[in-house]
Amino acid sequence: MDDLKRQAAARALEQVRDGMKLGLGTGSTAKHFVELLGERVKAGLQVIGVPTSEATRADAERCGVPLTTLEQVDRLDITVDGADEIDPNLQLIKGGGGALLREKIVAAASDRMIVIADDSKWVETLGRFPLPIEVIPFGLGATRGAIQAAFAASGVSGQMDVRKGKDGHAFVTDGGHWIMDAHLGRIPDPAGLALSLNVIPGVVEHGLFIGLARTAVLAGLQGIRVVERR
Repeated sequence: MDDLKRQAAARALEQVRDGMKLGLGTGSTAKHFVELLGERVKAGLQVIGVPTSEATRADAERCGVPLTTLEQVDRLDITVDGADEIDPNLQLIKGGGGALLREKIVAAASDRMIVIADDSKWVETLGRFPLPIEVIPFGLGATRGAIQAAFAASGVSGQMDVRKGKDGHAFVTDGGHWIMDAHLGRIPDPAGLALSLNVIPGVVEHGLFIGLARTAVLAGLQGIRVVERR
């Protein structure tokens, strides 16, 4: 599986050209892309990247990839990132690594988002992977109730838990927030649910990435498949 992830990362790297400004995703597949990009940089490729997490920042610095911020550049050419689930419309669930807020900011600031994954991440309908929802700890009970109401209005339901870190306490994102993981099983209308979650005051962001991914590069035992959003 790790080899498949690296194959997908290598195919996405073929789209990178000298002078590009790149969004660098978070997670095990995106880490392969950063490592391969570092090899190209050492060979003379001139690029600059914006990391989507502190973990990716550390990886990029270790690999010698020059970095900047969205305060210094307001538009990126390409973001390359992984996903937890991808459906045929290239709607995504992301946030298993806890970086969904920064990942979505960077993706939205990019002319093109390329999603790289092994083909186990391809699903007909989103929802098998728990949906991460980044929330402010203050008023969590009220926020939880509003999220459950949004689920009901969208025709979904399921258990929702505060994500725990390795120390057994609530996992804290790079932005200082918590994550609720919602086990919904199936999300028939991801775009509608995304809109409902967007208007809840205690919700900072959620893992439904709608209309952001332009290309998916999927690596499987039969080879590489590239899917473009219609």
